[in-house]
Amino acid sequence: MFSVTVRDHMMIAHSFRGEVFGPAQRLHGATFVVDATFRRPDLDADGIVVDIGRATDALKEILGELTYRNLDDEPAFAGTNTTTEVLARTVADRLADRVRAGDLGAGASGLTAIAVTLHESHVAWASYERPL
Repeated sequence: MFSVTVRDHMMIAHSFRGEVFGPAQRLHGATFVVDATFRRPDLDADGIVVDIGRATDALKEILGELTYRNLDDEPAFAGTNTTTEVLARTVADRLADRVRAGDLGAGASGLTAIAVTLHESHVAWASYERPL
């Protein structure tokens, strides 16, 4: 299996519902380093997994829809705790939509999976991987 990973970051504000979250129930900020990994069993006709430039642009655009926002106010997250895991799935799903729309180029049609990892710090991160 071949893979290519691109990286960016986002800064958000949010709060959580539920005693398990302790003080994080109050509004707080978070900065995430975000890795998006694209996987496929074979390289395309150009010898690549995915166009790195297009993948980088797609990730930047998706994170731009989330960064500098209070996610508590975003309709897409109404009634949802925007945990690191939930945000990893959201980014992965939005990247999958971009692949299906052709935004990452024709060669991206051979991709079989996307994994997104959100790094909360140097000691904690969460990932979500989905098939395409």
